Amino acid sequence: MFGKRIGVDLGTANVLVYVRGRGIVIKEPSVVAVAQRDNSIVAVGREARDMLGRTPGPIVVIRPMRDGVIADYLTTEAMLRYFIGKVMGWFRLIRPEVMVCIPAGVTSVEQRAVRDAAESAGARRPANLVPEPLAAAIGARIPVDTPRGHMVVDVGGGRTEAAVISMYGIVTSESVRVAGDRMDEAVATYIKRRHNLIIGDRTAEDVKIAVGSALPLEEELTTEVRGRDQITGLPKNITVTSQEITQAIEEPLASILGAIRAVLERTPPELSSDVVDRGIVLTGGGALIRNLDRLISQEIGIPCSVAENPMDWVAIGAGIALEHLDLIRRAQPAEGDFLAGY
Repeated sequence: MFGKRIGVDLGTANVLVYVRGRGIVIKEPSVVAVAQRDNSIVAVGREARDMLGRTPGPIVVIRPMRDGVIADYLTTEAMLRYFIGKVMGWFRLIRPEVMVCIPAGVTSVEQRAVRDAAESAGARRPANLVPEPLAAAIGARIPVDTPRGHMVVDVGGGRTEAAVISMYGIVTSESVRVAGDRMDEAVATYIKRRHNLIIGDRTAEDVKIAVGSALPLEEELTTEVRGRDQITGLPKNITVTSQEITQAIEEPLASILGAIRAVLERTPPELSSDVVDRGIVLTGGGALIRNLDRLISQEIGIPCSVAENPMDWVAIGAGIALEHLDLIRRAQPAEGDFLAGY
């Protein structure tokens, strides 16, 4: 318990917490249920997610993170305090050393909001911040300490981060607010337009997971979808195919491909040749979309692979990064330093 080091992936869709020596100890949705009468916390994480769309008026279910940054500061602080408390066993005499991941494209104001929330939730001051692509590369055991170019694409819930990394630093990166949530919205919109069926965000996510694919499948998958008929207003069941979901998510996938191209266009020639040799590594929950690696390889012309357990690497990398603070700080630009402690 003493001297505990914690890596936190504070994501739009999920919060993952890594503890040195124990691995991933928390993997919960970034959702909080709040009672409006006194602003008290009713539930956090998986229990709160189960309440989405099912609560009475006085209880509101909130997703405090949007597009990879804090949208509701107080709720994010309460959520972090809950998770850090679970890890520490509610022991508050010794504050843990915490590294929190944030998108590479955030502003200094957004950085400060994350740092303040972590410190208010119980992290040792100053709380440390690290860019998500760098954390993902460190967690995936990519040798980022060498003067070689390595490309990582982290497809999260609210953002996709593409970056070329060398010597613990980000050489060039692109951050777009298109990822898993935007795919869910695209699925819901498609089903509403094509089948006149209104479904919620959680149902759209379930459909995406069940049959979603970036490319057409040889053996088409189907799933049953339940929602409200837009014309009659009554409950209705339909069957949706994987081919339909592939069509539905074409636009957000095109934005992700655009971000990858933008990074490669700005990458120095020497590092570009390294990327061609080593390929692109996909991390994040969005990397689990079927055939996304194949789509990227096909459209970009560079080999692409999905890291094993892609959702875990950002949090793991954040925890490991605490052991290399000096090297990471050295590679960060002074005017936009991600890490505390100068």
